Amino acid sequence: MKTPIRRLTWIVTVLFFTAARLVAADYFPPRGDWEHRRADELNLDSLKVQQAVDFARANENPSPKDVALDLQRTFGAREPNFKLLGPTQVRAALNGLIVHRGYIVAEWGDTARTDMSHSVTKTFLTTVVGLAWQRGLIRHVNNRVSGYFPSGEREEFFGSEHNAPITWNHLLRQSSDWSGTLWGVPDWADRPVGATPADYPKRPMHEPGTFFKYNDVRVNLLALAALHVWRRPLPEVLREEIMDPIGASHTWRWHGYENSWVNLDGQRIQSVSGGGHFGGGMFINATDLARFGYLFLREGRWGDRQIVSKEWIALARTPGPANPSYGFANWYLNPGRKALPSTPESSVVFRGNGQNIVYVDWENDLVVVVRWIKDDAALDGFLGRVIGALTKTP
Repeated sequence: MKTPIRRLTWIVTVLFFTAARLVAADYFPPRGDWEHRRADELNLDSLKVQQAVDFARANENPSPKDVALDLQRTFGAREPNFKLLGPTQVRAALNGLIVHRGYIVAEWGDTARTDMSHSVTKTFLTTVVGLAWQRGLIRHVNNRVSGYFPSGEREEFFGSEHNAPITWNHLLRQSSDWSGTLWGVPDWADRPVGATPADYPKRPMHEPGTFFKYNDVRVNLLALAALHVWRRPLPEVLREEIMDPIGASHTWRWHGYENSWVNLDGQRIQSVSGGGHFGGGMFINATDLARFGYLFLREGRWGDRQIVSKEWIALARTPGPANPSYGFANWYLNPGRKALPSTPESSVVFRGNGQNIVYVDWENDLVVVVRWIKDDAALDGFLGRVIGALTKTP
């Protein structure tokens, strides 16, 4: 039988280790409620955090908030027969969040507004592909994609000698050099190469896997391939497998194009787009983007559930031979800290036009979302100021 002193010591010890476990446990925000903490509670310099936010606000993208107009002025100025095939909308002003150790320490602008995320959509797409890989629906990322299409479409999209060897890995890393037309857009018409429009259709051809080219037509082919694997709408897969489990809102939407409908198992299903280049893509608010980023900060885990495998995340963070700064779409890497000198080499960015940024930093336990910041220099200056606010040992 324990003496009163021994019993008291035992109780204190149990309480101490219980408290330590609670402190050490990762916080996962429930749906509709994300706890805010003061910066100084989490060993950040409050003044420096505010200075970082002020810097971001002072560096808003000056382009038109009318996204349709902006796309016409940028991509449409050079791309032949450019046409918006999916929806667009007028965007919000600059907004964002800073999440440290799981808690929101700063939030500014209209973070609840559902806006186009442009090529951040690609990160959602490659994650859905990863879920198919986890389930064995895709046997290996180095499998040829043609084997996952029915015979008619296999011949249409992969029947040529050039296209036949294309693998999932090539499409995931934007190094497939697929040649063809999808949803009325030829591959060469997206960010065309050549001195004159007459040169565009005669683009240089590259062996799949050897050449990186950012190209939404080929990413849309990846989305179509994923649709054939899942055999149901990708937004439905994303909602059930990712967004509902992480407590995202019900306001996000993933759009395709007016002409990207297919008949699958007797149902008419829209094949979604991998970005907003021609309109469409993921329309989502900043808070939901932060939840998505936080899922990866916690290595694919949410609470006691492993949603995205660590193996897939490791593959996504591994650069391909054609581009050392790019993993799976749209995982931007930071080798040698060349892209973002003020951030760790291990950090990644999910990046979309505009700019739409989800920054994931395992070294500093940070997720930062900033939308509609001006350029890379402003982004680096902002993130450097956020990291500079981490002045104390946790």
